[in-house]
Amino acid sequence: MQAVQRLAGGDQGVIADAGIGIVGAGLIAMAAWGPPPGLFGTAMIPGPLWLRAVLPLLLGVPLMLRRRAPLVMWAAIWAAILLLALLAHNAERGVAFTFVLFTAAYSLGAHAPLRRAATALAITAPVIVLIASHHGLALAFHQDSGVSAVPLSLLQLVAFWLAGVFVRDRRQAASLAARSAALERQAEQAAAAERARIARELHDIVAHHLSVVVLHAAGARASGGADLQTLEEIEYSGRQALTETRRLFGVLRDPDEESGRAPQPGIGELPALVGSLRAAGLEVRLAIDGDHEALSSAVNVSAYRIVQEALTNVLKHAGPARAEVMVDCTDIAVTIEVTDDGPGNPAPPAGSGGQGLPGMRERVALFGGELRAGPRPGGGFTVSAWLPAGEPP
Repeated sequence: MQAVQRLAGGDQGVIADAGIGIVGAGLIAMAAWGPPPGLFGTAMIPGPLWLRAVLPLLLGVPLMLRRRAPLVMWAAIWAAILLLALLAHNAERGVAFTFVLFTAAYSLGAHAPLRRAATALAITAPVIVLIASHHGLALAFHQDSGVSAVPLSLLQLVAFWLAGVFVRDRRQAASLAARSAALERQAEQAAAAERARIARELHDIVAHHLSVVVLHAAGARASGGADLQTLEEIEYSGRQALTETRRLFGVLRDPDEESGRAPQPGIGELPALVGSLRAAGLEVRLAIDGDHEALSSAVNVSAYRIVQEALTNVLKHAGPARAEVMVDCTDIAVTIEVTDDGPGNPAPPAGSGGQGLPGMRERVALFGGELRAGPRPGGGFTVSAWLPAGEPP
């Protein structure tokens, strides 16, 4: 959208510059061929016929370059003025020359770099002095106003040049302010995306490990006591939750520090995840095909979290069930399928505020992948995800 707006603005600028060039050429043509003395000059421009024929082009066409090549425009206009003064010995005055030279001075200040514009104006000063002293040059005022034409002409051109410089500075300030606002919006969007990512990570970590702890505690309460292995599993799940939570909050405290940060889990840690769930009483069968080590870290983490969340939902919502996890890794994509045969529904009910399936959808959407989740025809639930193997777009 911004590119289209810039192109549209550029087209409007070209059209405006063309119109200014046509107006300037038309005024010069009227001064060269038009009515008797009056509005467009003190006298018709004398000189060779060919000079009067090409003069509107020499003074009008350069104005069309006022934005794209202001220095070229300025040099071409003053070369034409000098040529006219040398061949016609004419006093350049009146509305026609005033419009062309004032527009050129303003455009030089508004569209040329400041140092180059000032240098061009300084180089032109001797030409202005020469023409004003020997051939006459009156801009907006006639020489009979009682004021010397040389300082008056220079003063007026410098005034319009300074007006152009002022407008350019204001335009640049507005552009910088707009760019700063755009960068601030991007930073806010990035911060919001990072907060959402950390919220998903915390949900996945806490929901999984607390579900395991709750199931172990419930089993121990039902059996009338907790054996050593059950307590060890509860301790392990609690420590894992604390470790990964500290890692996330460590990222928030110091995002630039890489040392001491625990690596994020990936597909290679799925056997340990499945082992902890089996100890909690959920029968899980895991099958991993392909080389997952060649995958990017982002895909590895997302695949792990999708499996973790799907199995956590089975623990919380499916009731007594068996689960199967199949992960297929190729050079193109990672395919994940988690199924169960439980009588319950692993998807959290509407309005429960659960982040499981929405979080999985967000992870998959980040890579431009696909996620399907729903009940199985014969009972149970299926979560299928397809992730492209590359980094997120």
